[in-house]
Amino acid sequence: MEKVVERFINYAKQYTTSDPKSKTYPSTDRQLVFMRKLVDELTQIGLKEVEMDEYGYVTATIPAKGKKHCPVVGFIAHVDTSPDFSGENVEPQIIEKYDGSTVFLKNKVCIDPKQFPELLNYKGQDLITADGTTLLGADDKAGVAEIVTAAEILLNSNEFEHGKIRLAFTPDEEIGKGTDHFDVKKFGADFAYTLDGGEIGELEFENFNAAGATIKIKGRSVHPGAAKNKMINALLVAHKLVGMLPPTQRPEHTEKYEGFFHLLSLNGGVESAELYYLIRDHCAKKFEEKKRLLLEVVKLVNSEYEENIVEIELKDQYYNMHEKIKPVMHIVDIARQAMIDAGVKPKIKAIRGGTDGARLSYDGLPCPNIFAGGHNFHGPFEFVPIPSMLKSVEVILNIAKAVGKLKKQNAN
Repeated sequence: MEKVVERFINYAKQYTTSDPKSKTYPSTDRQLVFMRKLVDELTQIGLKEVEMDEYGYVTATIPAKGKKHCPVVGFIAHVDTSPDFSGENVEPQIIEKYDGSTVFLKNKVCIDPKQFPELLNYKGQDLITADGTTLLGADDKAGVAEIVTAAEILLNSNEFEHGKIRLAFTPDEEIGKGTDHFDVKKFGADFAYTLDGGEIGELEFENFNAAGATIKIKGRSVHPGAAKNKMINALLVAHKLVGMLPPTQRPEHTEKYEGFFHLLSLNGGVESAELYYLIRDHCAKKFEEKKRLLLEVVKLVNSEYEENIVEIELKDQYYNMHEKIKPVMHIVDIARQAMIDAGVKPKIKAIRGGTDGARLSYDGLPCPNIFAGGHNFHGPFEFVPIPSMLKSVEVILNIAKAVGKLKKQNAN
């Protein structure tokens, strides 16, 4: 079990940040460098059918041990780290027996319990952080390390029998492309679990419906000294558009099942401007209402200027997996009981984001999400408690044991 820490620290040091502007798949070669090393490791520990396909997906098999007629369960994690913060030259460090005080890192970065009160839940435990100059990468290299560690235990233990188990490690999850080329049929699992959740106990089978909107504004640049009734300042048009959307439906004012409009970027000048919005809601009806509202705002702005100076491209990204999980809720029950058996209190909640499991569920592979243990992803305040990682490994083992007791026909 202790190997999970060694693995995670090794994985975290490797630069695997994805790139949303890239036109390749995967988006960065550095992910492939890591994937090739992962292939070597999986082969070395004895996994079967280890391969990396042309898109960088790494898959492997834990052969059945005494159970031939049970469902095939899968475990999935992504190897890329978020482009929101630097993931290069990560230096993980262990804070032994955390004492409840502020954790001081480089660059005047402090993980302060006043700002991050969840820290106090781990008083007395060993924590892993980065050094303050980068993110840590527990999202989702903690998940990768936990799956690989559980796989090695299953290969070398005769403690219980289990069926065939499939593993997959994906690129580009952080930029919303993690399953673009994932071959569900070839993967061959009846259902799976992503190890991509946060704090210990998280169990998620609901997520946002998601869309992205690119809004382009064409202004009219005229010398400001002669601009009366002539100039159209694209930046001010953008400001007007932003102000027409409800301010209470911004991420900083929402929680739980509340959706939002998130202005992710705004660039430009007088002549032209471009905005990019994320639209999110758990409720399908409210999701559609949000999209209609944004389209109506664009229409109103254009009518005010009596010409189509604003163009919008609105694209759905993923949907709430709950619709696909409802018919197979027994797979959620399996994960819940696996946590209880490991001494972990399940914390069932909706994901205020997305996961590879959402798209996989719509592609025919029901795929709830399980905790990997980390906190404060995508920035220098990230940390992961070591006991949480150990419990995640234990939960994987408990799921493998439970699925081995099922009959094949109960998989769907």
